Amino acid sequence: MREAYIVDAVRTPVGRREGGLSTVHPADLGGHVLKTLVERTGINPSKVDDVIFGCVDQVGAQTMNIARTAWLSAGLPEEVPGTTVDRQCGSSQQAAHFAAQGVLAGAYEVAIAGGVENMSMVPIGSGFTAGYRAGYGHPMGGEGWRERYGDQEVTQFRGAEMMAEKWSISREELDRFAFSSHTRAARAWEEGRFDREVVPHGDVRRDEGFRPDVSLERMASLRTLAEGGRITAATSSQISDGAAAMMIASAQAAERYGLTPRARFHTFALAGADPVMMLSGPIPATFNALARSGLGIDEIDLFEVNEAFAPVVLAWAKETGASLERTNVNGGAIALGHPLGASGAKLMTTLLHELERTGGRFGLQSMCEGGGTANATIIERIFSSH
Repeated sequence: MREAYIVDAVRTPVGRREGGLSTVHPADLGGHVLKTLVERTGINPSKVDDVIFGCVDQVGAQTMNIARTAWLSAGLPEEVPGTTVDRQCGSSQQAAHFAAQGVLAGAYEVAIAGGVENMSMVPIGSGFTAGYRAGYGHPMGGEGWRERYGDQEVTQFRGAEMMAEKWSISREELDRFAFSSHTRAARAWEEGRFDREVVPHGDVRRDEGFRPDVSLERMASLRTLAEGGRITAATSSQISDGAAAMMIASAQAAERYGLTPRARFHTFALAGADPVMMLSGPIPATFNALARSGLGIDEIDLFEVNEAFAPVVLAWAKETGASLERTNVNGGAIALGHPLGASGAKLMTTLLHELERTGGRFGLQSMCEGGGTANATIIERIFSSH
């Protein structure tokens, strides 16, 4: 039976809004991780069958198939193709699914999955905003949508508030979770946990968003985003810039090209949920992944669940019974940032390296996505004795 293996995975530091990566063209940012991946693995780049990148706001600098322009901008062979996918915040996790599934199907021997987003240069929602202002219509303005969901507000901010209310998560719980994200991120950098996965870009050598001096008191003083709500800027993910990429290969290709399998794709799952609440998809996606894998929640050593907003992870943990002690152990998007189209590959990169650091076997990743969908992936670390 064919397998799909991760042979290496890297990411840039995550730059904060208007920070050290804000002026880097996203094709160059993506090209940076692609070139590094090729150099680290030592593969002849012409042997890569396809490059699949996630990117959410495909407008301006990020349009015209950024997987292709990033590869070419890195000086890599013109004969290697590329394609760009959009599953909203889960775009590069979906890119990993597509690449691994291509290897499993025998369509690819070696593929690269990744993603990029420069949210400083191309602000969130740019595609919608530019199109709407140009008179090209509203994505939820069709007759069928309005008949089903009306003209109610559909935003991630409202979705986060709806989740906090539905799962009875208090403002204090949200603040404590965000505080933990920052302290875990600071500890991870202090202990060198990110050293193997992060590829510095210019003078930017570390993630820029985490706050070692985080204070619960300061968090408690922040105004909520909505009048009478519970969500604040501190319990929301950060606007960020970054890129990540991983190389995925068959066993035959790994042997042929001298690549070392480090983890295999064990299980893929997807789910759809309420598109108005939008952010609850990781709950059914996780249950779907566990059912397909035959594993129990306690058999998963580490979890990476994107911290789009604090209630996403807290509600997920309540429903699944997953331990928060094994979830986002090095901090998440609240502290480290959420460069939309890059985040799925970024989380999987961290999951791989942390499984190796701790000696764990199984890791599960899930992300909420616009439209109420979610991806879930289980990877299994390859033990050196194999």
